[in-house]
Amino acid sequence: MKTKLTSMLIVTLCAICNAFAQKPAATLLTPTNHTLVMIDHQSQMAFAVKNISIEQLRDNVALVAGGSKIFKVPTVVTTVAEKTFSGPVFPEILSVYPPVSSGYVDRSTMNPWEDAGAHKAITAKGRKKLVMTGLWTGVCVALPVLSAIQEGYEVYVITDASGDLTLEAHEMAIQRMIKAGAIPMTSAQYVLELQRDWGRADTYDAVTRLFHDFGGAYGIGLQYAKAALKH
Repeated sequence: MKTKLTSMLIVTLCAICNAFAQKPAATLLTPTNHTLVMIDHQSQMAFAVKNISIEQLRDNVALVAGGSKIFKVPTVVTTVAEKTFSGPVFPEILSVYPPVSSGYVDRSTMNPWEDAGAHKAITAKGRKKLVMTGLWTGVCVALPVLSAIQEGYEVYVITDASGDLTLEAHEMAIQRMIKAGAIPMTSAQYVLELQRDWGRADTYDAVTRLFHDFGGAYGIGLQYAKAALKH
């Protein structure tokens, strides 16, 4: 009898463990629980960035924009003084979110949260999780992140698709945002968190193509793995 009860207890505990194992953390991003905000990824803004190479920055921005499109994430692209000063957005964004159909929000304010149009575009999506990234980290990213957190939003910052005038400026801005409650992440982490399972066949090919084009060595590794599975 004792052995039987012990066996039943083990089975019950295993069932409980398995149930918990199947439940992901509430803090994880999904395609339907957040809005992506891409801020001022513009040519003039990028010229002065020093914490990351422009080539790497563009690849990381491509991962973020491409990933959000694959997973149909509500996305707001906002620019600052596009026609008079800061220039057009990166080609990697233009190719995914054409301005005519996507409706970029241009601003004069350094803080998108203080611009009526940008604030409305972001909050109208109705998601309490926001993912932000842009140029420059210490100004046009940090200011809306701090503002959104104050209004009760849960905010994530994609750090390697953001840039600033110096490495110190970038890092100090990230530290300030983290102290306020922001959650840092990288561009690759963002896309892979949305995919989460390579068994999700409807997005598998698009995600692997995206990494093949912009994911560096990891993209080549995925290409090799995919090819190996065919043999």
